[in-house]
Amino acid sequence: MDRPFAITLDVGTSRANHTGSWRIERPVYVDRLPPCNDACPAGENIQGWLYHAESGDYEAAWRTLVQENPLPAVMGRVCFHPCETACNRVQVDEAVGINAVERFLGDTAIERGWSLPAPGPDTGHTVLVVGAGPAGLSAAYHLRRLGHAVRLVDSSPRLGGMLRYGIPAYRLPRTVLDAEIDRIVALGVQVATEHPVLDIEAEQRAWGADAVFLAVGAQLGKRVHIPAGDSTKVVDAVSFLHQVADDDPPLLGRRVVVYGGGDTAMDAARTARRLGATDAVIVYRRNRDKMPAHPEEVEQALGEGVTVRWLSTVERFEGGRLVLERMRLTPDGLPEPTGEYDELDADALVLALGQDTDLSLLEGAGAVTVSNGVVEVGHQMMTTQPGIFAGGDVAPSERTATVAVGHGKHAARGIDAYLRAETPARPERHALASFDRLNTWYYADAPRTRRPELELVRRQTNFEEVVRGLTEDNALFEARRCLSCGNCFECDNCFGVCPDNAVIKLGPGERYAFNYDFCKGCGICARECPCGAIEMVPERI
Repeated sequence: MDRPFAITLDVGTSRANHTGSWRIERPVYVDRLPPCNDACPAGENIQGWLYHAESGDYEAAWRTLVQENPLPAVMGRVCFHPCETACNRVQVDEAVGINAVERFLGDTAIERGWSLPAPGPDTGHTVLVVGAGPAGLSAAYHLRRLGHAVRLVDSSPRLGGMLRYGIPAYRLPRTVLDAEIDRIVALGVQVATEHPVLDIEAEQRAWGADAVFLAVGAQLGKRVHIPAGDSTKVVDAVSFLHQVADDDPPLLGRRVVVYGGGDTAMDAARTARRLGATDAVIVYRRNRDKMPAHPEEVEQALGEGVTVRWLSTVERFEGGRLVLERMRLTPDGLPEPTGEYDELDADALVLALGQDTDLSLLEGAGAVTVSNGVVEVGHQMMTTQPGIFAGGDVAPSERTATVAVGHGKHAARGIDAYLRAETPARPERHALASFDRLNTWYYADAPRTRRPELELVRRQTNFEEVVRGLTEDNALFEARRCLSCGNCFECDNCFGVCPDNAVIKLGPGERYAFNYDFCKGCGICARECPCGAIEMVPERI
């Protein structure tokens, strides 16, 4: 939590550490790690910015948020919010709509023209960032804040990486993406687009860079051998979505089959529907419970008329017909063939079977270790070759935009330490604020606010944004649903329940202190603290 720490006082007595044999424990104020913060791959101080948002100070909330993540309007749309899964409020009613409030703050910042923090003092160092997706953009932002010059290069004509070329506009409008990218570039980032990098070490020398951050993303669709009479009717989902983003969509026909079960498969099928496909069918070899796509993506796809053939694989594709083999799940949940077949009419087959990263640019960097298609990195995101760092899809991790943003931040700090020849200290990790420490009866019932969605009939022929944002009133209400798990929010409960007047109010924003001359160690304050920010500890002798 990014708030002032409460303190404890011993006032006007020589009995500095003990007030009598009748007290065996004393209360102390503590700060615990909120589970939402703990679950955020980008490392946001979620509870900290919600604290400002619930008071209506949206700019302070946004500025707290962008200390860690420079893309809140983007992440408020594409992040699958593991913070909400971890939220303690889910055990009361429903999780706080953290992602919706983040989007509201990001959109408000764009509307009001708020600028990111200014770059730090010039260090004289230059860092080359290869790849302008979420990891590269995040790294460029944090490196500029640390005072380093940044050269950002990308092979595509526009910045954004898979945010632009992999996520359809109905999920992430390009005006929003451009606004947040432009704000980062305005910090003084030197940009080179349509600039493929073939040799990372030669590129580093050409730019005179003192360090490199590799963030090229996974933009190669995986292929499998499927006998097909016309291979032009078989395309990979990544290329398909890239062409759509370039306003040059391929002609797939009316009957489109997508083979795969992840979020990219959902995006491909939903995009095909918007391009005129009357039938968009997903073929997946397991059942819905085993599907890797996020539930909200699946629900939206089904709602838009996409159908799914569960427990099926594609055997061959010829003459406008797909031959599917039925599968069954073993007791271990693995699919196995049954020897039974079905046929399905199809004009095109889109393969959404995962993505690979093109790491050919590392062939001259012999000291960089590549294993199983990803680059080995240490805690500070440095590869096995000093001065070359990597993150996002090229590093071992879950491949999400939010993870990539977090990698960019961690890499920037690691690069800064490397350039300064310092060993960065790991910050102290507070104990987790678990649900059993909360007194939730102090909080009123407050149903979660639902974000409105574009009507189904309006989604069929255009790429208008589907999920809409919160109003200011709704955002304020949703922020106020936060339980402030593990951290004092100055509710005055401890001050009001103390029978000995031992709690001292220190003023707005300063929280409280204990006067141990008066405290008898009864523990009422700890038991009645709504957020679990008081702990009873053994008395010091």
